[in-house]
Amino acid sequence: MKMYDVTGAIFEGMTVYKNKPEKQPSFKTVTNGYVTESRIELDVHTGTHVDAPLHMVTNGETMESIPLDKLVGMCKVLDLTHLEEQITRADLEQLELQKNDFVLFKTKNSFEEAFSFTFVYLAEDGADYLVQLGVRGIGTDALGIERSQEGHPTHKKLFAGNVIVMEGLRLQEVPQGEYFMVAAPLKLIGTDAAPARVLLFEGITV
Repeated sequence: MKMYDVTGAIFEGMTVYKNKPEKQPSFKTVTNGYVTESRIELDVHTGTHVDAPLHMVTNGETMESIPLDKLVGMCKVLDLTHLEEQITRADLEQLELQKNDFVLFKTKNSFEEAFSFTFVYLAEDGADYLVQLGVRGIGTDALGIERSQEGHPTHKKLFAGNVIVMEGLRLQEVPQGEYFMVAAPLKLIGTDAAPARVLLFEGITV
């Protein structure tokens, strides 16, 4: 059984959204004799993370509202590395997607280490299509699911359709196909997102 860890590493100086200094994690380590203890300051949208509706919806639901069983189960990795700008409804209609799928977008984003202000994103009509299909979740290899869309309609439509949004995946080494996914966000209460460890297992079916 092969396992892929598709989680981005967290460290000082890592790639963060729009290269904003305030989004950088910071570590403080103290050693007293042989006892070492570290403290971390972390934005909840750091690296690989799951968004909660509160992120884009006034008075929206927070992290504890997302059922963990929706983050554990089969998923589909879709190779969209040929796309240069956005993922549209037309792109998705060519794929064999079904209700309750959890889809992970592998794009050119997975091959870029530095933040790109022109990252491949999910267009509003693509979000509409996935909500209509009834997928349970979407994961992207960018640090955001959308850009250059006034009012953030992709986020809002996905949240309105009860679709889980996961960002910051690292899918460079993962071939297109079906995998058993274990996505475990930190058990935070009352927040708009949480960092997550995401593992994909090959050869397991349920």
